[in-house]
Amino acid sequence: MNIVAKILAVLEGLTLIAVGVLESSFYRNPAFHSIFLIEPDEYDAVQLWVVNVGWYNIFMGLGVIVGVILASTGRVQAGRAIVLFVSVLHVLLGITLLITEPLLWTNALGEAGLALAVILAIVIGDRMSRRDAAPAAG
Repeated sequence: MNIVAKILAVLEGLTLIAVGVLESSFYRNPAFHSIFLIEPDEYDAVQLWVVNVGWYNIFMGLGVIVGVILASTGRVQAGRAIVLFVSVLHVLLGITLLITEPLLWTNALGEAGLALAVILAIVIGDRMSRRDAAPAAG
């Protein structure tokens, strides 16, 4: 994994952790209504799901960071696989969010956009590395 992919992946991981903390701990805060669209009379009804999704995001964020650490310490294929899996998952989840709740299109864009940037950085970096490593034809 190239440095751009690693930086973007760490950013993705930290973003997932931050969003997870907001979801699991601050979903009742009126300041975050525009992010979650949860009304006060719905707090108790959604607690189980929103807290679970929050921790899911925290663990996925930690997984991305572990993937970067693995890729940076000689376990490149394992780390790359973890980062790609989580990133592909969040591109698909962003698309799903957009389809199921179009009002949250900015959330969907944030979820899918950064993850897509990570995927592209890995794929483009891999292609450039293979091109640079190929013996010159002559």
